[in-house]
Amino acid sequence: MTRLAVAPGVFHWPGYLSPEAQAALLAELREVARQAPFFSPRMPKTGKPFSVRMTNCGSLGWVSDLAGYRYQPQHPETGAPWPPMPAVLQDAWRALAGYPHPPEACLVNFYEASAKMGLHQDRDELEFDAPVLSLSLGDTAVFRIGSTERGGKTHSLKLASGDALLFGGEARLAYHGIDRILAGSSALLPQGGRINLTLRRVTKPRG
Repeated sequence: MTRLAVAPGVFHWPGYLSPEAQAALLAELREVARQAPFFSPRMPKTGKPFSVRMTNCGSLGWVSDLAGYRYQPQHPETGAPWPPMPAVLQDAWRALAGYPHPPEACLVNFYEASAKMGLHQDRDELEFDAPVLSLSLGDTAVFRIGSTERGGKTHSLKLASGDALLFGGEARLAYHGIDRILAGSSALLPQGGRINLTLRRVTKPRG
């Protein structure tokens, strides 16, 4: 499996998941969404909804509303625990993350063709020694990642269906975002769009 170094601490595995593995994972995500329906996170200060809809799987899930950004063990609308993380995601973490403890949260973001995500840092976790691992399904996204300082130099790359991307080490708190979705670039999702799966370790391991 080819690993491309995008920048210090940032690595890209094109086609990490085969077409068959992508289809199987998509089926598992439909069950995740049945148990934990997609919802629209909102900005803490304004209440404005994000352009992406999301859900989570794993022991913890990320949410955003007027109370702020946070991880919690239950769905914000149903109050039910998040469903378990599919085994293929845990396998990807063990194979690619280079971190000895399992992920606790997998954010499942759905991007319609018009959705974007501005440059931001993933800093709501307590454990920054663990990397962030992302897997893409569906339409290709133009992903941008920079330095740990806002306004620094950025790199952009296309993340296609089945690709894996990891950032950690000195890039763990790098600013990153999605510039645009290339509509119609994949036939995996019948209605189009992109699903991004982001695996994270949230708490510090004991001991």
